[in-house]
Amino acid sequence: MFEAVNNFLQHVDDLVWGVPLIVAILLTGIYLTIRLKGIQITKLPKALKYMFENEESGHGEVTSFGALCTALSATIGTGNIVGVATAIVAGGPGALFWMEIAALFGMATKYSEGLLAIKYRTTDKHGHILGGPFYYIENGMGKKWTWLANIFAFFGMGVGLFGIGTFTQVNGITSAVGNFFDPNAQNVIHLLGRDYTLAVVISGLILTVCVGLVVIGGLKRIAKVSEIIVPFMAVIYIAISLLLLILNANKIPAAIVEIVSSAFGMRAAAGGALGAIIVAMQKGIARGIFSNESGLGSAPIAAAAAQTKEPARQGLVSMTGTFIDTIVICTMTGLSIVLTGAWQVEGLEGVQVTTYAFQHGLPIPGQISAFVLMICLVFFAFTTILGWDYYSERCLEYLTNGHKKTILTYRWLYILAVFIGPYMTVSAVWTIADIFNGLMAIPNMIALFALSGVIVKETKAFFAAEKHKM
Repeated sequence: MFEAVNNFLQHVDDLVWGVPLIVAILLTGIYLTIRLKGIQITKLPKALKYMFENEESGHGEVTSFGALCTALSATIGTGNIVGVATAIVAGGPGALFWMEIAALFGMATKYSEGLLAIKYRTTDKHGHILGGPFYYIENGMGKKWTWLANIFAFFGMGVGLFGIGTFTQVNGITSAVGNFFDPNAQNVIHLLGRDYTLAVVISGLILTVCVGLVVIGGLKRIAKVSEIIVPFMAVIYIAISLLLLILNANKIPAAIVEIVSSAFGMRAAAGGALGAIIVAMQKGIARGIFSNESGLGSAPIAAAAAQTKEPARQGLVSMTGTFIDTIVICTMTGLSIVLTGAWQVEGLEGVQVTTYAFQHGLPIPGQISAFVLMICLVFFAFTTILGWDYYSERCLEYLTNGHKKTILTYRWLYILAVFIGPYMTVSAVWTIADIFNGLMAIPNMIALFALSGVIVKETKAFFAAEKHKM
């Protein structure tokens, strides 16, 4: 039964994440990069500066930094620790290269999403800020495109409930906790025809309660929790990863050669190079989008609530999310996995691969490095669950015109999905997430192409005004 379901899901995933979608996502980023004259490189220092400078006169529900942290809470999660490992094991070290390429061009995409989120946001009768792809599709492209906005909102709700928001994050948390506290599965409970460790069951219950306590409080509570947890855990994870890389600096050149050669199929057997490239691209780009969500259309939902009056300014702040998530954090994770050879160890999957890398790359007891990694994963994934509850609720609000009972029911369904998350199989979980990711990205990319002229015009006006101020 499980095998049949996995095979079916894999077939659907291969159709959704085929070459056409991979090319479309890359082309969107390349197209916007050209039209914006490489803004992700030329304006990165300014973007990093704006990240910490909140606009005092801006109109919105949370600070720009708070909006970024809400977006980062949804992006910095299992994708950075488990997703990178999954991509490298399935697609080889070359998957990391394509993840970086997708992220580089994805920064221009994320900038555009943040800009449009502010440009076309609206306020409801209760004074709440509403924004995101459904609003820039409807208000920017016109009412006749509302059907496309509805499609985006439907898949966005699905990504939250069945993909990035719940199953993958919960599964990553409980697997990490179970592997640390009971790696040999000595204390098990028989549920749903399978055995689960007591650590997995207990951690799943605790997580469900914690998520319930926060999501019932809405955006401001989610933003407040994210502003505390996200920067703190990101700094800890980056510091430990940096230490690992510094202590193994002599292995980094060989690891980079391995990554680049694998990306272009140079290590594949004769005749298999093209196939190796396609697999590396597919796994790398899919995991990269899962991790940083550029082009997915999720981050602009959070960006719309930022206290700002300048669309381009928020676009720059939004852009830093992809830089921090993939260019910094995913790169560190990927290099650690490649230089320690963790991706080649038989029988390891998901978080076990990254745990192996940390245990063999750091000169500290294996239990300590495994514990630190587990804590980072737990908090990263926890904040992602919170961020995606906010995203998916906003999608549902759009579909139902803010019907309160429906939204409240959805919150309880979301909490239920967190509750059953630990009992989903790892491969099925990631496959479902990939499918919804791909379907959600399509309407958003159509909107980005359609509104690219607006993006360029707003960008030119903003930097011209900035130059005039100087």
